[in-house]
Amino acid sequence: MMMIRRAFYVLATALVVASVAMLSGTALAADAATKAEAVAMVEKAVAYIKAQGADKAYAEIDNPSGQFVDRDLYIVVYGLDGIVLAHGANKARVGTNQIDDKDSDGKAFVKERVDLAKQQPTFWQTYKYMNPMTKTVEPKQMYCQRLDQTVVCGGVYGS
Repeated sequence: MMMIRRAFYVLATALVVASVAMLSGTALAADAATKAEAVAMVEKAVAYIKAQGADKAYAEIDNPSGQFVDRDLYIVVYGLDGIVLAHGANKARVGTNQIDDKDSDGKAFVKERVDLAKQQPTFWQTYKYMNPMTKTVEPKQMYCQRLDQTVVCGGVYGS
């Protein structure tokens, strides 16, 4: 009888742990930003830069608890030379030239982004990048809009 009771508790505990793990994964997926939210945030950032000026806007974009960071969605601004002007997920990159950055597949995504921005006013770009919520490298789709000599981007993770 004691053995059956112990087996029951072990099984019940395993089921609870498995359920929590599955729900946590679902919650993370449900909490991920959408493509529509990325487009809206980029448009909001472009309008904010135009209205407030680059200095004030870039400081707000760099603020990890500001209006341009939401879950796994954040804004980045690059000069068309590859220099990071603002970065909502990694302020340490601001002021650095990332033109030669490559993703885990060897794709020169910053160079590609800058080249696309020189040719098109808006575009989507795909590459792989570290998701700030899951801390894993994942496929990323980045929506970008050219603004003068800069490109303002925000993206979503997943396939």
